[in-house]
Amino acid sequence: MTYDKAELVALDKKHVWHHLTQHKVFESSDPAIYVKGEGMRITDIDGKTYIDAVSGGVWTVNVGYGRREIVDAVAKQMMEMCYFANGIGNIPTIQFSKKLIEKMPGMSRVYLSNSGSEANEKAFKIVRQIGHLKYGGKKTGILYRARDYHGTTIGTLSACGQFERRVQYGPFAPGFYEFPDCDVYRSKFGAGPDLGEKMAKQLEEVILTVGPDELGGVIVEPMTAGGGILVPPAGYYETMRTICDKYNLLLIMDEVVCGLGRTGKWFGYQHYNVQPDIVTMAKGVASGYAAISCTVTTEKVFQDFIADPADHDAYFRDISTFGGCTAGPAAALANITIIEREQLLENSANMGERLLAGLRGLMDKHAIIGDVRGRGLFAGIEIVKDRASKEPIAEPIANAMVGAAKEAGVIIGKTSRSFREFNNTLTLCPALIATEADIDAIVAGIDKAFSAIEKKFGL
Repeated sequence: MTYDKAELVALDKKHVWHHLTQHKVFESSDPAIYVKGEGMRITDIDGKTYIDAVSGGVWTVNVGYGRREIVDAVAKQMMEMCYFANGIGNIPTIQFSKKLIEKMPGMSRVYLSNSGSEANEKAFKIVRQIGHLKYGGKKTGILYRARDYHGTTIGTLSACGQFERRVQYGPFAPGFYEFPDCDVYRSKFGAGPDLGEKMAKQLEEVILTVGPDELGGVIVEPMTAGGGILVPPAGYYETMRTICDKYNLLLIMDEVVCGLGRTGKWFGYQHYNVQPDIVTMAKGVASGYAAISCTVTTEKVFQDFIADPADHDAYFRDISTFGGCTAGPAAALANITIIEREQLLENSANMGERLLAGLRGLMDKHAIIGDVRGRGLFAGIEIVKDRASKEPIAEPIANAMVGAAKEAGVIIGKTSRSFREFNNTLTLCPALIATEADIDAIVAGIDKAFSAIEKKFGL
């Protein structure tokens, strides 16, 4: 397909409001425009091809671009029946829900919507309605963890542990309370076999401060994603589950990023001996081929809403318009089939080890790399001025690093629009189809970018 680049750029500048973008920059530069994706590669409007090491920029395209199997499944379903509100059943939703629950022992029910933000809103509503149904309007408060992110609505931003995501959007919904993060690299507790337990017990301190009778749920990302790729230590979630049981709190796992194979298992929480009460997911559920998100609950949570039909307040009185769009579950079912058939969980685990090993190998060469961390095909590189002090590198240098990597042919990400002080972690999440050659090319491109940045800034 041929394109009139000048016309497209002009129209983009005139009409498109880009996400997370200060458009002042387009007074002196042009927006990037991508026109084709195939496998793990993206081609821009100038014909230059890059390795996409961020799965669509926001960690979504888990099975890669150009998957005819998913496209055909969606097209066929949309011709058969594109939509009906999800108060009524449909075949792809039924089939997908069954398939999904098979991957989630202990879980039972699937509620569909269309974005991660919406999935988490549903979880919050479940907690709050149970507080009214069972506890006389108490136990409606929700705890969230510093540096975690759960969505872009006012409700989910009320549970956001990232300052820059929240700034200028208040006032926020009441009844949300923050507890400390799980940053092992900067932990005040140091190292030790009981680090996970110590970090998790910070949750209990906040519970006791607020009052257990006011609190109904806790939401966490299995691995903190946009807050810096933070991997909790062993024992962390097991201790958290014990605390939730002690104070009768529902544990919500936000798998919007980590779910569907990203960490080497179907879900990030499955790396730990922990059973959630609610699990939310989006992004990789359909690898970006259709909009879909899920709020999945145990049967116990679901049964709290089973009551006399004459009671108009006793059921979950919620709806998502596009939760009735059949393209989402059709794409999601095909997506899971690909992950199973091509053994992408195993590939994510194996290639993830190769990626982390390659990145850690760069630490001997580049002193500004303070820490490398991650799990599966999800990795972070924290850049610091000095390894001893761990002082974060200036954000413009981290931004320049992303640009240098792109110059080297690799699209990477970084923590951005999140904090004032910790926008210094480079983020990587290649598609689960990554090969050894892909991983090696990503590491080589990052190595080249570090060398260029060190020379430019005299580091």
